[in-house]
Amino acid sequence: MKKFFLALTFLITLLAGCASTRPTPQALTTNRAQVLLLGEVHDSADGHRERFAYLQSLIEAGWRPAIGMEQFDRENQTALDAALKSCTNADCILATPGLRLPNWNWDFYKPVLELALRHQLRIIAVNLSRADATQVVRNGFAASFDSATMQARGLDRPLPDAVLVPQREEIIEGHCNKLPANLVTGMTNAQVARDIWMAQLIAPYAAQGVVLLAGNGHVRQDIGVAYWLRQGGTLQPVISIAFGTPAPDQACDFTPK
Repeated sequence: MKKFFLALTFLITLLAGCASTRPTPQALTTNRAQVLLLGEVHDSADGHRERFAYLQSLIEAGWRPAIGMEQFDRENQTALDAALKSCTNADCILATPGLRLPNWNWDFYKPVLELALRHQLRIIAVNLSRADATQVVRNGFAASFDSATMQARGLDRPLPDAVLVPQREEIIEGHCNKLPANLVTGMTNAQVARDIWMAQLIAPYAAQGVVLLAGNGHVRQDIGVAYWLRQGGTLQPVISIAFGTPAPDQACDFTPK
């Protein structure tokens, strides 16, 4: 059942270093150099509401982080920047010509966009597009990273088992144990590539404070974005908080294609 595997992933995320207590608005406004990774179960409405309420409390208390969003592919940054300058509401942003929108439930993310507009916060497009991820699945990390990054990130040699094994397990379980064996390695590589891109794109904002909004798997401390931030030399504290639980009646409907 999909609900079983999603719940298992959520539990693993909690056990993998996610914060049991949340930083208070006062703590974050005092220490602005903070990296906060806020997870989600993508279709958990309650989780989205809870996360937004927490983020809003931090912003209204005076914290002014950049906000990285998994929902925007990285090549859309220019169009997103233009929309943030010219728009006064979330619907305007989402209707911006040239801004390609993947298939997300955008009603969950409109409050974040409105919050960013009200407080003039930068939004960072951090995701690897489906097309680019497909290239990684087929051709490995070199399809997404240059040789210098490959070497610096250790992608020119086998990944450490401490990263590779849990990532493979999460990919297999997340696809209800129905993923064809010949796709596991490629899809694991794509997940790792997403984590690395997210880490690289938010790292320049760590000194001022940055939030990442992404799936609970991406915010794991042991193998996700936090791992690659540390591996890349980010010195600021990195805190991960998981939000959301899967719908109790959600059945496994994955069909390999």
